Amino acid sequence: MERVHELPYLEITPFTADHCLKCNVCTQACPVAAVTPLFPGPKTVGPQAQRFRDPDLPSPDRSLEYCSSCGICTLVCPHGVRVMEINTQAKARKVESEGLPLRNWVLGRNAWWGVLGTPFAPILNWLFDFKPFRLGLEKTMGMSRRAAFPKWAGYTFRGWWRRRKSKLRLPADAPTVVYYYGCSTNAYEPAIGKLAVKVLEHNGFRVVVPEQGCCGLPMQSNGDFKGARRFARKNITALADYAQRGIPIVGTSGSCIMALKSDYEHILGLEDDATRALAAGVWDISEFLAMLHAQGKLKTDFKPLQGVSGTIPYHAPCQLKAHGMGRPALDVLELIPGLRAVEIDADCCGIAGTYGYKAEKRQIAEDVGKHLFERVRQSGAPLAVCDTETCRWHIAQMTGVRVVHPIQLIAQSYGITTQGD
Repeated sequence: MERVHELPYLEITPFTADHCLKCNVCTQACPVAAVTPLFPGPKTVGPQAQRFRDPDLPSPDRSLEYCSSCGICTLVCPHGVRVMEINTQAKARKVESEGLPLRNWVLGRNAWWGVLGTPFAPILNWLFDFKPFRLGLEKTMGMSRRAAFPKWAGYTFRGWWRRRKSKLRLPADAPTVVYYYGCSTNAYEPAIGKLAVKVLEHNGFRVVVPEQGCCGLPMQSNGDFKGARRFARKNITALADYAQRGIPIVGTSGSCIMALKSDYEHILGLEDDATRALAAGVWDISEFLAMLHAQGKLKTDFKPLQGVSGTIPYHAPCQLKAHGMGRPALDVLELIPGLRAVEIDADCCGIAGTYGYKAEKRQIAEDVGKHLFERVRQSGAPLAVCDTETCRWHIAQMTGVRVVHPIQLIAQSYGITTQGD
């Protein structure tokens, strides 16, 4: 399947600091540097500092901790320098020499906590709403009491999939697609995974869900490359064969899919044929549906949405922008009668995965997203749309507006629900 990139990001290979001409475009675009003096900018801590880092000496970097790894710097660099990737690798070297703080270790293993906490969902959901507990968590572990922690669903997508008996009868020659659900969908938002499966089946695909692991991005962002590579290798082993056979791998988390598409090779350094095959075979679900429509293969039996009409705001997360694929969610949503989704003129919501969950960075996360929050509130729309989970939770918390994944609106317009599963 042919993939057309709007931007040259994934095709540009320069990585070293020597390609940086100190033009400061990345610093001007950096959402963190704009709101705090604690971070001097991606150029300063990235390509500029890289020239002075000795791998055999302890890291002198401190301001690196304030890089959110949003990737905007890499996206805007006119010379193709992978600035965020340089910064993230420098974080990993810092962790190697100084160790990984307990708080960051815990935040990096969300996949574990999601599954382990599922049987205790009512208790944990109550506990994380209990203000004294949240305050204690901040005082003891440095996790912000103001952050929007997700709710456990009480069951996992994986468990639902194992129990499920599809009622859809597909022809023997129906095309196959692999679904990569990610740890957020597995434990916190399994309904999104269920809708994604049903939308793909509605379009004639036989969906398979092989064993898989966390994409590793939470560990990678916190400098824990050892843990991230362990998960990456598990996914490469589980999924690369499908990609090599031409079977598309489709996911509903823009950040997870970006990890599989690019980070395994360009940040974690897993440079082999299987890694590259996986990267070439992975699709964001909106990207995949938009491609089907361009080929005349997408079912367009969309109906107007009950209770949702007119213009709704859409936020494209930083990780999704790094795919270099445009805004496929907007392309698909415009097929829904009576609905118009418009992208908000704001670069970053500020949460950046686990970044905004850290007490010392919480105010930065809120300041970065301030313009976005104002635009969502001013829209007066009953809901907003966003492709990645932590961004959705953060925007919803800061605006009081319901924020949904594009697949939720697409499924609703198809008449697909999760009832009766």
